[in-house]
Amino acid sequence: MTSRKPDEPLARNSRLRLVRPRSLATARRAVTTRRTRPAPRPPEGTPPRAELARQARHVLADAVRIARWAAVEGGARTAPRTGPGAVPPQERAAAALDLTPGQVRAGWDRARLAGLVELHGDTARPGWRLHAWDRDDSAVLRGWVALFDAWSLVHPAPEGVAPGAVAEVVEAVPQVLSLLQLSQGPVPVPALLDLLGQRVEELRGERCEVPAPEQAPEVPAVPEAPAGGGTAGLPALLDWALEGLAAVGALTLDPGTGERHATLTPLGNWAVWVKLEQICVAAQSPAGNIEQSAEDMLRGCARLTPGPARDEYRAWLAARTLSSAVAELLAVARGEDALLRGLAFEALRVVGAPAEAEVRATVAEPPLRPYALLWLAEYEGADPDDAQEVLTREEATWLWVDTAAAVADHGESALLVRHLDSAVQGTVPALLDEVRAVGHPRTVQVLVALAAAHPDPALAKAVRRAAFQVHTGGA
Repeated sequence: MTSRKPDEPLARNSRLRLVRPRSLATARRAVTTRRTRPAPRPPEGTPPRAELARQARHVLADAVRIARWAAVEGGARTAPRTGPGAVPPQERAAAALDLTPGQVRAGWDRARLAGLVELHGDTARPGWRLHAWDRDDSAVLRGWVALFDAWSLVHPAPEGVAPGAVAEVVEAVPQVLSLLQLSQGPVPVPALLDLLGQRVEELRGERCEVPAPEQAPEVPAVPEAPAGGGTAGLPALLDWALEGLAAVGALTLDPGTGERHATLTPLGNWAVWVKLEQICVAAQSPAGNIEQSAEDMLRGCARLTPGPARDEYRAWLAARTLSSAVAELLAVARGEDALLRGLAFEALRVVGAPAEAEVRATVAEPPLRPYALLWLAEYEGADPDDAQEVLTREEATWLWVDTAAAVADHGESALLVRHLDSAVQGTVPALLDEVRAVGHPRTVQVLVALAAAHPDPALAKAVRRAAFQVHTGGA
């Protein structure tokens, strides 16, 4: 007669079996009903998406060639090879593609900024957008928009200009683009210069702070504004900005007969319209989170269904520099509120490529690792329903407990019971064993809440016993 393991009766009890496990993405969708508002229509005369994608492919043609060359090389090394006869990768690419080294460097920068290649140490690998380039117009347009957002990195700023002045112009350029978009045609560069000067003065006024009297002797004197209304040097910086935007295909510069004119390309016009629409969503949104901190914005979005929440994320991001927005979202994700942690990564999904490096760095942080791995998997093209396969069993269990903590803190009891369905384990005993082993700081609270919420007495008893064992340090 064979002996029976202590947990075997529990495992055989059908009431303690979980339903077939569902993916975490499916479980997230089950919590709320997805509703989408009708997509706003672009301005009349905007080419179809297929034509916009064709134009974007043309702008990034050299970048795609270089990225594919790197892929064929089996992962091009970005660091120079050593030893006799070693040829730098730029020269090898130039020879293979019949380009100049300068064209290779420019194309390589574009490929990186557009997400066509990814850097892993000193090795470059093809990005997911490169794999989807010929078949996915949305991926192409997202790649071009990433390049458009990084226009100031594509074209070096004039030498001898203070970094603060460059930053002011970068911050003021959206106003210039808005004028170009509203004009629906060529705009004289002098008119753009007047607008740029006004916007720069506004930005300086917004940052101006009068020091308290007792602090005045210790604060360095602020240089006086240059003559000419503080716009000295702006013509050269405006030229730099227009040339940078022209370099990424957002506008064209016409010398004209008397004065130069700038005109948005169809791609540029569409991109500016998209960003203006994001800001309008914020102004008209019921939540109105555009001026809130990341934490308050996410708390406000917790009451929204996923579609409207994404609109809020886009609007909030459109009003900030991406680097500061990503840093603020990750700071919230590192906090104690599990709900905000999950929502922060949902907002980072809206950010996309510009957040990749910062998200990849959080893989080394255990509380953020499962979220970061799922984000990266979806970013690289995995279906959300399949992305959880990148997680180990331990990571999936940690994420299950973290999500349960969010539901326990902010959701209803029924949602916590339904959350059982998303566990990767097939039975409650197996789930409890692995939950105890994973060491999440909220394990006891989650198990106590689940035991109180579940209507099945046998399951509730097993969960309460597990909570007691974790609390007392028992096996």
